Amino acid sequence: MSEQIPVLITGGAGYIGSHAVLAFGAAGHPVVVLDNLTTGRREAVPSSIPFVTGDAGDNDLVAQTIQEHDIAAVVHFAGSIVVPESVADPLKYYRNNTGVSCNLIQACVTAGVRHFIFSSTAAVYGIPDSVPVPEDAPTVPINPYGTSKLMTEWVLRDTAAAHDFNYVALRYFNVAGADPQGRTGQCSANATHLIEVAIKTAQGLRDDMEIFGDDFDTPDGTGVRDYIHVADLADAHVLAVRHLIGGGRTAVLNLGNQRGFSVREVIETVQRISGRSFPVKTGPRRAGDPAGLVADASTARRLLGWRPQRAELDTQVADAWRWQQSRTKEQ
Repeated sequence: MSEQIPVLITGGAGYIGSHAVLAFGAAGHPVVVLDNLTTGRREAVPSSIPFVTGDAGDNDLVAQTIQEHDIAAVVHFAGSIVVPESVADPLKYYRNNTGVSCNLIQACVTAGVRHFIFSSTAAVYGIPDSVPVPEDAPTVPINPYGTSKLMTEWVLRDTAAAHDFNYVALRYFNVAGADPQGRTGQCSANATHLIEVAIKTAQGLRDDMEIFGDDFDTPDGTGVRDYIHVADLADAHVLAVRHLIGGGRTAVLNLGNQRGFSVREVIETVQRISGRSFPVKTGPRRAGDPAGLVADASTARRLLGWRPQRAELDTQVADAWRWQQSRTKEQ
């Protein structure tokens, strides 16, 4: 089978999905996007890409799309991703993440699509016992978002055991940055990711921002996280598809840079890159926040040959800053 197989990308109009569309296109794969545009933006997908407006959990629509476009692999990004919202509305997350994924996987099995890439999360680990975190660390999620993703991993595991079906589940750490060419980026209505919050504060779109806890057992007292550039993340999905179609085994892999930056380091980097200072308040820790969360991503490097190209925090912040500035000028 040719490596340039047709790929269906669910949630392809979203932040990570739209970068994956660009990466698969650059790698020569025919791409079809399926997105219900609840949070995605149609303009994030090039007009040359076939676009189906609808839900990834709609079996009939998925089956029709697979047949019409001769789809051979599915890359599944569609879902809900805001942790606090998952605590307040858990049924939404089990419906949008686990339920929709079950329907999509069923449609793939019925249609004979054998290759599946799943957008999972480091939230499946909860509060890890040690860092860096390997894939065989205990999976004890502490919120419905993480649980809904872990449940989908279990569905994939059991489906692969029962059918001619293989998959790669990619557990992301903190995704950051924007397309280096400025074609797409993060467009959250209510920013929750640290870098985006800091940039919006630098732009004057927020009065201030808050650090949640400065008494962690870390060098400067603030939480440490592993940030991965969204373009590097997208490239990993292309490599994962090629791994499967080349006969590679099913796998669950961490994606991260294996290096952590503190909340204060991120804020200082945003201020330096933007050339703007802004008020930063310090509040209490949030329940369940670990002191540090850094990936052991050595398996992805070994199995996929994946090598992040934009690992520096300055690069990630600069790309995100340029993107947000261009968005602000458009509005």
